[in-house]
Amino acid sequence: MTENQTRPEQDSESIGPTSRREFVKGVASIAALGGISGAISTAETSANASVNSRRPRKPNVVLYVADQMRWDFIGAYGLNPSVKTPNLNKIVERGVAFTGAVTNQPLCSPSRACMMTGRYATETGMWKLDLKLNQDLPTLATVLRNEGYTANFVGKWHLAPVDRARNLGSGYVPPQYRGGFLDFWEGANELERTSHPYKGTIWDAQGSPINFEDQYRVDFLTDRAVRFLKQPQEKPFLLFISQLEPHFQNNENRFVAPNGYAQRYQNPFVPSDLLHLPGDWQAQLPDYYGCIEKIDESVGIILQTLEEQNQLDNTIFLFSSDHGCQFRTRNAEYKRSPHDSSIRVPFIAQGPGLNHSLSLPEIVGNIDMTPTLLDAAGVAVPQSMKGKSLLPLIHDPQARIDHKNQALIQISESMVGRAIRTGEWTYCVADPDADGHTVSSSMHYQEYQMYNNYGDPAQLVNLAGRQQFKESAVQLREELLNMIVASGEAEPAIASAKLYP
Repeated sequence: MTENQTRPEQDSESIGPTSRREFVKGVASIAALGGISGAISTAETSANASVNSRRPRKPNVVLYVADQMRWDFIGAYGLNPSVKTPNLNKIVERGVAFTGAVTNQPLCSPSRACMMTGRYATETGMWKLDLKLNQDLPTLATVLRNEGYTANFVGKWHLAPVDRARNLGSGYVPPQYRGGFLDFWEGANELERTSHPYKGTIWDAQGSPINFEDQYRVDFLTDRAVRFLKQPQEKPFLLFISQLEPHFQNNENRFVAPNGYAQRYQNPFVPSDLLHLPGDWQAQLPDYYGCIEKIDESVGIILQTLEEQNQLDNTIFLFSSDHGCQFRTRNAEYKRSPHDSSIRVPFIAQGPGLNHSLSLPEIVGNIDMTPTLLDAAGVAVPQSMKGKSLLPLIHDPQARIDHKNQALIQISESMVGRAIRTGEWTYCVADPDADGHTVSSSMHYQEYQMYNNYGDPAQLVNLAGRQQFKESAVQLREELLNMIVASGEAEPAIASAKLYP
């Protein structure tokens, strides 16, 4: 019997000897008072109640997502001596860490669409910002709700349509755009536009505003999640906690740590992919570190609350982010590029069936997140989902050997691009003539970037077009084309890079 399988219900024949003797005594006593049929009925009711009290409850599911958090800012990974993440470290030590995890689309809304549906962004209707999620696709919430769960949400949604011209859609999210989260709801579609670090508004399920002021945004949302967790839970629950931090504050064009936190990180450790490149990391890193410390504190509070409510041991807890952060070193903003600093994300989990103190370096995508959570909860994964459950990687060494160590990355807005990330290589193609804000894909790409992740983990030397690596480029091109077709797109042409840039 595997850890994520429940034990079969005990029948009346499995009642122990003491219970059986008491059953017979009870029958005799009640029969003497007025009839054997009443005795049997009463005894059966008692026995059934005892069995039901031993029936395992389905595990709760808590999905906690930070926004724009780099994967290498988890202290337990041993890559960053400055970061302070004791609570995330404990999840890594206790559970499972997918250290090779990437987002399949490094942009907020498309990444969240992949995460919720187990499908590629171009299949979800949400291939760039300001669109809407395809309402016909099963989501983590709709599937679990069909299995008797409540589906609950706190924080930033960013999967409902936005009308910029009419300034509509940033705040309240109508029920039809909530992706199946139809029970407890307190959130905003674009939290970065309805709030500031110490002031703002979210909305409840009925559309009533909930305001906060003079409280840091992470703490406010954490308090709202705690309020939910302290309510009586008659059913197993799914809770999606979606923080904005460490995402930059749009109207201030900077990261904003809690008061006093940035001062703790003056002259911090600088990751090697940033150190030698121009960008704004010099000014932004102290606040970024401070935001992540606060996120870690929030995770600790949620886990402590689950323990106080006697729910921790029966709760699957998964922490991730929608994309990373490259601090304007690779393009004009913070993501939307194929580099590890943009695409790699934290993906750590604990709970029933997951507590193996295991780190797995295989390349996996965030389209695998919902299938993994469903499988861990003992719920069948819809066949329409293209992501796969990662539980076999945890439990079966042969599955790790057989695993296709690659992920497809779709890139929009900054360019129309496609990339493949393997263990050794990052290979990216783009259409230089296409507008990434108006078209989702192209039939004509050119080789753009190619990095050897073993020899150049900071991805500083672009090898695209270099004759020495032509054979590897041909192989990667074929693998990328196969993945593009598998994602539901027509097979495009990819032109080789002619000159080493």
